[in-house]
Amino acid sequence: MLMFRKRTAGLEFLLAHPGGPYFRSKDEGFWTIPKGEASDGEDLLERARIEFQEEVGLAPFGNFIALGWVKQKGGKIVHAWGFEGDFDDDFKPTSNSFEIEWPPGSGKTERFPEVDDVAFFPLAEAERKLKAAQIPFLHRLKDAPQLLDD
Repeated sequence: MLMFRKRTAGLEFLLAHPGGPYFRSKDEGFWTIPKGEASDGEDLLERARIEFQEEVGLAPFGNFIALGWVKQKGGKIVHAWGFEGDFDDDFKPTSNSFEIEWPPGSGKTERFPEVDDVAFFPLAEAERKLKAAQIPFLHRLKDAPQLLDD
């Protein structure tokens, strides 16, 4: 799900920063749209809505704009929908978590949030922050006929 909000300077896009120790100091090119994996035969829009709520802590609602799909570098196919939304400046994501051995080889496991931050970015900054393969979603949403009438 690619949440957006309208500002006088244009659209701003909500991106998520992945949690965990491997992404702690990574920024440009590492942010993502909130997403997950669907099971065979599962409704993709419904899975996207569930994943957004699990990773951000907000339930997506309203009119969903189909943004098609992209293939990421590792071969994963990502389907996306855009929707309009906003939240207060003091909002903090409440993400589900995952467990990994940390530090590697220590035999100890630690829990980390799947998403450790979310933020709205204008188009130019979102293009720098977002994984390269997902950038087409920004342009598809910006150019969506539903938004051109506004």
